Amino acid sequence: MTSEAVGTGRRGVPIVGLLALLWVCGLIAAALWWLGIGLEQWSVSYGDQPGEFEDLTRQASVALLVAALVATAGPLLIALVAYQLRQVRTAVVFLVLAAVIAVPAVPIAVLAGRDLDPAPAATTPGPPGHCVEHSGGDTRCPGG
Repeated sequence: MTSEAVGTGRRGVPIVGLLALLWVCGLIAAALWWLGIGLEQWSVSYGDQPGEFEDLTRQASVALLVAALVATAGPLLIALVAYQLRQVRTAVVFLVLAAVIAVPAVPIAVLAGRDLDPAPAATTPGPPGHCVEHSGGDTRCPGG
């Protein structure tokens, strides 16, 4: 191993450590944001404004999507930087961590995404816009 490779590896330790610290802080911030919205939903549920509760539900879905993105993208970014700094073992550890975190994060993100784009409200069919004949030859259409 050359001194250049050792120097590059040692120089990258603070960078990877700082990225890992930023990732953990981002996870904590997203979790606190989601928890704060949940507490606000709890207090609004005792009120009489249903529109406010639906708005908070949408905000909670956005917070959950952000948390899932931070949880999976953080280790991927750290793995990429560690690999570029020739810290292969660290890159592999963070790549495996990203895969393990993605297993529950992807379904959670899909469900949160569905909450952001709700299905259109069911419409009740109205009367037909044209004359409809009934069986038995009895036509009750205007004009015969």
